Amino acid sequence: MLNRRFLRIKVLQALYAYIESGETNINNGIKNLLESIGKLYELFIWQLSFLVETKRFAENKITENKHKYIPTYEDLHPNMKYVNNRLLNVIEDNVDFKKHEAALKINWADDHQDVVKKYYTMMKDTPEYKKYMADKTDNFASDKKFIVTMISEYFADLDVLQDFYEDKSIYFCDDYHLVSSMLIEFFTKMKNFDVNTKLPEIYKTENVEANADEEFIQELFRETINHYEEFGKLIADNTNNWEKERICLMDMIILKMALTEFVCFPFIPVKVTMNEYIEISKYFSTPKSKIFVNGILDKLAKKLTDAGKIEKKGLGLLEK
Repeated sequence: MLNRRFLRIKVLQALYAYIESGETNINNGIKNLLESIGKLYELFIWQLSFLVETKRFAENKITENKHKYIPTYEDLHPNMKYVNNRLLNVIEDNVDFKKHEAALKINWADDHQDVVKKYYTMMKDTPEYKKYMADKTDNFASDKKFIVTMISEYFADLDVLQDFYEDKSIYFCDDYHLVSSMLIEFFTKMKNFDVNTKLPEIYKTENVEANADEEFIQELFRETINHYEEFGKLIADNTNNWEKERICLMDMIILKMALTEFVCFPFIPVKVTMNEYIEISKYFSTPKSKIFVNGILDKLAKKLTDAGKIEKKGLGLLEK
């Protein structure tokens, strides 16, 4: 499930927390990294459950309205498109999802129905919902498109849900936006998903050993710390117009992680590493970081190559 960019982001967050806390035990840092990734998957299940619960909430509202003392025509003949959303229904019926939901003891109906209600009320007022409910197109693709649209357009600013998760776990707060991206990717790529389909594992296993990604993040964390002072000096010596103290911590960690991949990961091409960290800098640092990171990495890649410190082998890992 987690592609290499997501994994790099998790290492970046873990390194930032490690350095800010003053921790000196690398093994403790790695332990916290792995724990945070486990919590990331928990939040993924919580968010799947939340989406399913909005459908359940809509079903209950329809039932309540039908039993009003004097129901309206709309109460008796409701638009069932949302409660029949194929994407939400196939998730709800999935055996593996039910197992994960039960293991985490998720119970929106009894414990957190106010959060669901606030989202559902907001959703019904959006132009996307009104268009979806009125659209005559009725298939899995249109159902999936609507859910993806709601996540991409509204979840980033959904304070009621973010506040709820912040109270649940500090990890949930940190990973809220990352999980939204994971949900969009999961739904977008979903094919032939049914009641017996396994949910994706937290680490991708296609075409690689099952533990390769876990080994990758541990080595990236460890080697970045091992070379932290060395690469810090290298960056300072090659940023003529910048004092080391003026480079924000997030930019410094991004640069050091990239340099670690240049030097310590022979099967990852330099171009892949540069593209990944330039993209990451756009979302996790200052507005000008993309240009700064691009320029410094380009300069240092050439310098390290000329010095014989970058040696790449094979075709490399070309995934994003």
